[in-house]
Formats: sequence, structure tokens, C-alpha cells
Amino acid sequence: MPSIRLRLLKWLIGPILVLNLAGGALIYALAWIPAQHAFDQNLGDAAAGLGARLSMGEGGLQLDLPARAEQVLRSDGDDEVFFAVRSPQGALVAGDADLPPVSGPRPAAWDAAMRGEAVRVVTLTVAVPPPAARAATAFASAAAAPAARAPASSLAAASRRAARAEGEPGALPAAGAAEASVTVAKTVRKRTQARQAIVRALILLETLFALAAVGLIWFSVSSGLRPLNRVRAVLAARSADDLSPLPSNEVPYELEPVAQALNGLLDRIQGGARAQQDFLANVAHQLRTPLAGLRTQLDVLARRHEDPDTAHTLAMMQSSTERMIRQTNQLLALARAEPSHFEKKRLEPLQLDQLLADTVQHFVHQAARKQIDLGFELEPAVVHADPFLLRDLVDNLIDNAIRYTPENGAVTVACRQTGAGAVLTVEDSGPGIPPGRREAVFSRFVRLDDKTTGSGLGLAIVRDIAHAHGATVAIDTPASGQGALFTVQFPNALAP
Repeated sequence: MPSIRLRLLKWLIGPILVLNLAGGALIYALAWIPAQHAFDQNLGDAAAGLGARLSMGEGGLQLDLPARAEQVLRSDGDDEVFFAVRSPQGALVAGDADLPPVSGPRPAAWDAAMRGEAVRVVTLTVAVPPPAARAATAFASAAAAPAARAPASSLAAASRRAARAEGEPGALPAAGAAEASVTVAKTVRKRTQARQAIVRALILLETLFALAAVGLIWFSVSSGLRPLNRVRAVLAARSADDLSPLPSNEVPYELEPVAQALNGLLDRIQGGARAQQDFLANVAHQLRTPLAGLRTQLDVLARRHEDPDTAHTLAMMQSSTERMIRQTNQLLALARAEPSHFEKKRLEPLQLDQLLADTVQHFVHQAARKQIDLGFELEPAVVHADPFLLRDLVDNLIDNAIRYTPENGAVTVACRQTGAGAVLTVEDSGPGIPPGRREAVFSRFVRLDDKTTGSGLGLAIVRDIAHAHGATVAIDTPASGQGALFTVQFPNALAP
């Protein structure tokens, strides 16, 4: 049967982990893309700085980059920087000759390889003015020196014109200006370190979040299923004959339909069991009167007929009738001992020793026919019991002991009061019960000796009556080592 817990965990944890991964990817993108733009902007600034140092000389394009400035440009900690300035015809003006030229349209920045290592590349096209335009630019800069004599708007316009004339990257080329290509490449070691740091932080964060989410979901599901565990524990703690309905106030709202269906089933089962026990009790009760009358008629016939054959036949009929009467009484006692018929309000304090003294007298004649020594050792003891059921319990224990004790044997009935409650013992000198069968003999219709008459209900009745009174029944071997010792431990009736 599929587990509700596993199904809930699957449908809760799965989507949470998927959302967690999607959130991690989004956070990675939000962290890495701005960092990548910042690195690319740094390369673009370096290319723009190189473009600002380009000029047109008599021999063509020239880059005014002192050795010290080039050293500063190339020294970037963990990364290596490469650059190349090329004329419109593709001739190298300055920089690294092995830096490949740009061919075709390219994005603002792209990935490439330089000397066997991955690099990030940025290329700018710079307009370099001719010498005449450069001189005019210098004159305009000098004219803009007396700032106090010119308005601020005029000074700003002159500065923009001077910047365009000096060859600002991206500016429109002036008349006669030449276009140069400035390419700057840089290894991606710092970028890799930054990306790894972002990934490590995200993995740690996502792992902690996933573990916290799984733990919270597990706790929530377990808390939500706790009422089911309580209901299961209540049902598991019940005895096999407890068919009372589940209390509605202990069942969650969502389980009320299940509880109502279960209560309906228990009620139908209880009704069927009650009807069965009522039928059994009614049949046993209806049979008692005609069987008693039949026994009386057989006794009368036995006294009038002295013919040996007729006497033997009547003796067999009397034996069968006695057996039927005993089985009928046992069925009636079994029906009375059923939990559905047992009423605790009928319990009352009883002197167990007096009840035993009265009951033993009814078995004196049965024991005498087998020359069995039937004795008792009675001490004052009090039990809280139903007098009719307790008498049935004692009758079945003594009858069982006499039946399985051979001739010239002994049966001893005893009782005493202990701190835990009253104790009833019935000891016989019969064949005894093997330890492996001692639990089985309390089942219905189980008999260990087919040679002895009986129905196998006596000890089952003893067990049911004892359980109904909260008592326990145990079978041991007597101190003599021969026979069986039945001990019934009752709860303390004197406890407050």
C-alpha cells in the first residue's frame, strides 16, 4: 500500500528543490552578468585610453605611450594584458603582433584565445585627426583658458569640440581624419576566480536552504500525520473483542468520514457477534430444561428395569445426557463470559474462600467415583467479581482437574490473600501439560487427551472469565513434579 508520508514528501520536496535550483541559477545570473560587464568596461576604458594617445605624424599613425605607461598598462596582478593598434590597412602600429586582427562584425566584447590561454577581447575604432586639425584643437584649448571671460556653455562646447578633434573613441571622424583599430585583450583568471567564488557561495547557500526546507517539510508532514498515528495507536491497543466506536472528538476533521465508516463497520460486527452470542445463550438455555427432564426420566427407567442389557443401554443414555448437560452449561457460561454480555455493575466483593468451600462440595461425589482425594486449603480472601461467573470459573477448573487425574490421585483447591490480590490455585496429580502446549489449552475446542470425555471449552471459559475480571491465569508444574498447577491471580479488591 502506498505511503501517504512518502507521497506528501515527494510532492512537496520535489518542487521545492526545483524552485531552489531555478532560484540559484537566477541569483548566479544576477551576480555574474554585472561583474562581467564591469570587467568588460575596464577593458573598454583601457582601449579608450590608448586611442586618446594616437596621433598623425609625418610617417603615419603614432602612439605616444612611454615605456613606463606601457608597463603600468600590462601589469594587472594575476592577469596578462595584450594590446594592438592597427592602421586602417591592418598594419601594426604598436603592441603585440600575435594578437589577431578583428575580421568582420564583432560584439562589444568577446572571448578568444591568446598564446594558449583564454582571453576577453575588446576592440574600438578611433578617429585620429590630421596635424592641422590637431593644431586647431590646441589653439582652441588655449583660447578657452580665461574661463572668467566666457560663459560656461561656451566653455563646455569648446571642450567637446577639442575632445572630438583629439580623437575621442566613437566620435565622428573629422575631414581628413584617419581611423585606427585599438584591440585590448586580457586573460580571464580574475574572472574565473570571481565566478568560482560566486558558485561556491551559491552552492553553500542553496545546500543550506535545501536542507532547511527538507527538514521543515519533514517536520510539517510528521506533525500533520501525528493524529493518524494516535488513531493507529488507539486501535492497536484495543483487545480483539473491543468493538466500541472511535470517539469523534479524538479524530481530526479530515478523518471524520473514515472514522464514521469504521464506526459503522464496528457497529455491524458488534451486532452480528451479539446476535450470535444471544442465539448461543438462548439455545443453551432452552436445552437445559428438556435435558434435565430427560435425565430424570432415564433415572426412573434405570430403577424399574433390572435387565442387564436394558440397564447397560440406560447407563449409556445417562452418560450421554450428562455430557450434553455439561456442554450446554459450558456454552451458557461461555456466552455469559463474552465481553459484550459482561457488565461491570454486577461486580461485588466476595469471600473467595467461602465460595470455594460451597463449590467443592458439588464435586465430592464425582471425585469419589474415581477414588480421588479432593481437598482444600482455604484462607480468607476477598475478590471483586460476578458471583455466577466466578462460580463457573471454579467449576471448570475443578472439573478439569478431576477429569484428567487418574484413579487414586489427588486434587487440591486453595486460596490466599496477598498484597497484589487474591490467589486461587487448583493442583492435580494428573499427567500435566507440556510447557509448549500450555498456551494452546486456553483456546476453544482444544483437547490434549482424546481418551477423556470433554468438549475443550472448560479452560477457554476460565480464561475469558479471568480476563473479564482483570485476572491472569497461569499453568505451572507443582512442587512434587507431577501434574498441573493452575493459578488465577485476581486484582486487589481491597485497594482504594
